[in-house]
Amino acid sequence: DKAPLLEPRTVHKLLRVMGGKNNGKKLLSPNDSSVRPMMEVVRGAVFNMLQARGGYTGGLPPGKWLDLYSGTGSVGIEALSRGCLAAHFIEMDPWVISKVLKPNLEATNYTEQSVVHMLKVETYLEKQATNPKAEVFDYISVTPPYEAVHYPTLMEQLSTSPLVGDYTYVIVEYPLKSKQEMPEACGPLAKIVDRRYGRTHLAVYGP
Repeated sequence: DKAPLLEPRTVHKLLRVMGGKNNGKKLLSPNDSSVRPMMEVVRGAVFNMLQARGGYTGGLPPGKWLDLYSGTGSVGIEALSRGCLAAHFIEMDPWVISKVLKPNLEATNYTEQSVVHMLKVETYLEKQATNPKAEVFDYISVTPPYEAVHYPTLMEQLSTSPLVGDYTYVIVEYPLKSKQEMPEACGPLAKIVDRRYGRTHLAVYGP
């Protein structure tokens, strides 16, 4: 018997940038369930909160953003649009990187301000844990595929990571079933927000 032919993966433009320089710009996303972008209502709430805490009503303070499980790149791109100076994107799927993430960075003119790392998030965090040149990020977003992540292990990696500083904000999306696994602190940072948006829960750790 012949092996069944796999349907070619396709993209569509359902996402958009919600604020800043590229406000309203449409972004590509896979036309399947392989990537689960942060819902727009959640993304909007996150950035409005961060802007308010930073004292910048018109955008984010200049800083560096780390987009873990970046997929489409919509979170890191939103950060750049709203004033971040640089963003690092961690994504393990080569097709998503070449057909979705990189085209989105090109369409928004953020290729020069971005670094794309093709590897698993856990591997990236392991490497940075022993990297003497590891730099602290101002913001770290964590939007994983829920079923593929063990939250206690992930949060332990982040809690001890040199990428997390005293003034970093760490934003974590998680499902209801993992609520009891979310710690009250992430390294030096306290949990300052824990909210539900439909089926999505969001924890924010910060100074």
